[in-house]
Amino acid sequence: MISGSQLISLLKKGNHKAMEDIYSLYWEEVLDSAYRRLRDEEIAQDITQEIFISLWENREKVQLTGTLRAYFEGAVKYRVINYFRSSAIKEKHKEDLSLLLRDDLEHSAENRLMLKDLHQEVDEAMLDLPEKMRLIFSMSRKQEKSIGEISDELGLSAQTVKNQLSAALKVMKKRLSYLLFLIICIVFI
Repeated sequence: MISGSQLISLLKKGNHKAMEDIYSLYWEEVLDSAYRRLRDEEIAQDITQEIFISLWENREKVQLTGTLRAYFEGAVKYRVINYFRSSAIKEKHKEDLSLLLRDDLEHSAENRLMLKDLHQEVDEAMLDLPEKMRLIFSMSRKQEKSIGEISDELGLSAQTVKNQLSAALKVMKKRLSYLLFLIICIVFI
């Protein structure tokens, strides 16, 4: 059997058979190594292919200081790190774009005005609610308190708070139903 250093020597000269031998001897180890690190079969296969393609394309420049096994282990490690780095960068760009879009929407003067008007309409509609119901609705929606917190603070049962919120929402929906039409007109027209 031919040694790893002999295979590399033949590979550097462009010997296709040497490349085939290297591939058949090591592809499964390289794939297993990539899979252990990634836990994704498809990506591990892609990385394995990239490593062997890169070996062939850069065959004349390959400097092997250890065994082929060590070379492939290092290649897998390097490719996996690059994969995670590029995935993290892509994810960061997605997050940045999402924040940018959200900021644009939140900060445009037109949207701020529209949001202010909507808050005013909701506040006016809340005035139509009975006092206790208005208080419960305000604690739930404006102060973002849970049903349990509201019931504890007001000394009411959780079911009473739920019933009051449900009734308040029915009144508010009826009172503010025209706003949905306005929002649709503003956003889509």
